[in-house]
Amino acid sequence: MTDFRDLPRDQLEAMAEAGHWVLECYRVLQKSADNIVGEVLRGQGTFYELNHFPPGDIFDPDSNCQYYYHAHRENEHGHFHTFLRSKGMAKGVEPIEQSHEKYMDEREDNICHLIAISMNQAGFPLSLFTTNRWVTAENWYKDSDVIAMLDQFEIDLVPPSWPVNIWLTNMIRLFKPDITQLIRERDQAVARWRSDHPGGDVFEDRGMDVVTEKPISVEKQITRINQALGK
Repeated sequence: MTDFRDLPRDQLEAMAEAGHWVLECYRVLQKSADNIVGEVLRGQGTFYELNHFPPGDIFDPDSNCQYYYHAHRENEHGHFHTFLRSKGMAKGVEPIEQSHEKYMDEREDNICHLIAISMNQAGFPLSLFTTNRWVTAENWYKDSDVIAMLDQFEIDLVPPSWPVNIWLTNMIRLFKPDITQLIRERDQAVARWRSDHPGGDVFEDRGMDVVTEKPISVEKQITRINQALGK
């Protein structure tokens, strides 16, 4: 676990600001007995397992960030998948050398999965997790490049819900140290798999879907930040 006292003060203050906006989204939604999950599914019809909600995903053309919500795991209601598309990446950033699958030809650019956020039935976050390439049909970027992309994630749109977009943007900012750790551990797990399976393709191993995962608490995260800031 990252010791927040070792983080630069400006990063802690940015995380504290993000925590404020996460709680503000909860406050506004709770006034009308709504929640994050209910908002992203509002008006979308029957909630079918594996279907993307909203249909077609949410894409911000300015930031080139994207996300969707869906369900297929036990012990959760569903989860958000967050991405950055290649037009939003820093110049010179490219996927690592890897195998090629047909799903990579179904789009005109590359896409990188950043992090997934698991949600409970009440519409609050349970955990953060990283996935293998085949799970989201992404392109695989090395951990340092993915970590650098986290600061670029922003959904500055109204649909499907302004509070959801504000919440999701700030969740990644609030939990950046934790997401960074999970992404680094993801690449370490991939390296171990390759060492144990010479000649195999780790990115298409259906036995490896979730690579790394960590339970989270917004309230505990904000408390840790405030303690590190001396508040």
